[in-house]
Amino acid sequence: MKRHIPFTVFLVALIWVVSAAFRTPSNDGGLNSYEFGKTPILLNGRIKPLDTVARTSLLLLRDKQTFRTPDGGKIPAMDWLTELLFDGPSADARKIMVIHDPDVLSLFGWRQEEGKYFSYADLFPHLAKIDEQARRAGETDAKLRSRFQQHILTLHRQLILYQRLKNSIQPEDTADLSTELTVFQGVVRPGREAIRQRERSEPYDEVAFNRMIAFGSRYKQLAENGYFYISPPAPGSDDSDTWRKSGELILETVGTEEIDPLIMRYAAVASACRPSDGQGFNRAVTELQATLSDQIPTESRKAAQEVFFNHFSPFYKSMVLYVVVFLLACASWLAPGKGLGRTALYLGGLALALHTGGLLFRMYVEGRPPVTNLYSSAVFVGWGSVLLGLFLERLFRNGIGSVTAAATGFATLLIAHHLSGDGDTMEMMRAVLDSNFWLATHVVVIAIGYSATFLAGFLAIVFIIRGVVSRTLDKATAQTLNQMVYGIVCFALLFSFVGTVLGGIWADQSWGRFWGWDPKENGAALVVLWNAIILHARWGGYIRPRGLMVMAIFGNIVTAWSWFGTNMLGVGLHSYGFMDKAFIWLLIFMISHLVIMGLGGLPPRFWRSRIFASRRDT
Repeated sequence: MKRHIPFTVFLVALIWVVSAAFRTPSNDGGLNSYEFGKTPILLNGRIKPLDTVARTSLLLLRDKQTFRTPDGGKIPAMDWLTELLFDGPSADARKIMVIHDPDVLSLFGWRQEEGKYFSYADLFPHLAKIDEQARRAGETDAKLRSRFQQHILTLHRQLILYQRLKNSIQPEDTADLSTELTVFQGVVRPGREAIRQRERSEPYDEVAFNRMIAFGSRYKQLAENGYFYISPPAPGSDDSDTWRKSGELILETVGTEEIDPLIMRYAAVASACRPSDGQGFNRAVTELQATLSDQIPTESRKAAQEVFFNHFSPFYKSMVLYVVVFLLACASWLAPGKGLGRTALYLGGLALALHTGGLLFRMYVEGRPPVTNLYSSAVFVGWGSVLLGLFLERLFRNGIGSVTAAATGFATLLIAHHLSGDGDTMEMMRAVLDSNFWLATHVVVIAIGYSATFLAGFLAIVFIIRGVVSRTLDKATAQTLNQMVYGIVCFALLFSFVGTVLGGIWADQSWGRFWGWDPKENGAALVVLWNAIILHARWGGYIRPRGLMVMAIFGNIVTAWSWFGTNMLGVGLHSYGFMDKAFIWLLIFMISHLVIMGLGGLPPRFWRSRIFASRRDT
């Protein structure tokens, strides 16, 4: 019976994963915003589905991709965006904006005890105050801004995003876009004639002139304020500059006297949304997407696939599985021979498969190697650590590889999750990074070096924690861990060194110098030097197994500083990676590792596991 437990658990987990892939949100005859979310648009240089816009926008506004109504109902991001685009007054009443700062709240006469979630309608009377305070904060040097100024600028950016989203398809005060466009079409001809007559100083129809000017001003403002582009270029053209916003598309009617069919498709969607006509809305969405599929078939297909990816959330499922793997592998040390270790290995393989699938899909959508920004670096570094950890587990079958693989996989995906709060994680590449060759060589190779260094550090943590707080670390396991850490450090040194050299060659091509003592370059060099110091200390006999573990843990601190710490300095040529948050978490990470290093430095008599027969063994 025990032999079948690992396979049974794996099968249950596999069914959970597969069932999630085939499960789509039910609209119960209402508005199918899930399908509407597959509509491709252009934003920040990338063609993406509306679903991605909804998720990233809600993350920027609320730090989550869903929110709950007062009665406990759960509203997905795409439902919210659909309402915002076509039913502004209802969306304005949703409490989706988060304000934590007490000084910002006091600006509006509110207190923290009253809550932290507010609607656009709540903030609307205070827009002038927010604009004024944001202007003052913007005039202050970024390094000198107070906490209040930082939060007011964030709120100001959120409000601008909200307003631009609301005016992306139609003006926010539109009652029925289809009717309005029909009226506008009837205004165009007499309006154009009135404008010509006025320019020739001839008598003209003042009513027609004023209506034309009013409509023109209305749609010009829509074109300026719209957040994304909705109309793709003509078939055969791949120039993203020819995408047009809704307002631009409507204004073309002035020259053609015909309403563009695509904007009429959107208008049909909008008209069906206001009265919540589910059948009409879903039919209009189908017709809209059919029109776009005829114009941009490849992009439409990719947009639909990206919506599936967003909904399936392979990285989240990997995180769940990594937690289970970690617990099972730890339990296998307490109850050996129960099949727990094998179960953990199988589930680890499934988690790695999901992790790999997510990476490959991102590469497919972006058309790039796996690492293009900080978010993707976290995903890839975790993937590399998991792969190496499960390889070690396959070799040694002692649960250690599974524990470290699960811990690093979960930790790095958690980091990636928090990095995703900055917006689209598949953003367009900066010009200096726009090279698939160097992204596939320097960036990938050095990320593998980071993965290996982290894995060595986490293996060392297992050694010290098990040795100090439990009696489960025997001499054979300690020797195995010693071999693991030594081998992984060798691997890490090779890849971090080669990656750093490749980075220098890339820098020479991009900036005209191989090395410039840039903080990011120095950080990469520190990783190489520290791994080299570890190996030389071991070869020279300066450290024994315990010293190797302590130094490997410090390698995590060095790598974390190189990876994130250098970005927080805000200086150097690697400005595309700058960030001004997460310092506290980086500090906590470093302090926790220093504490574990301190535990590792305790004399052997304080270790519960008696693995040191002599001083030489320490």
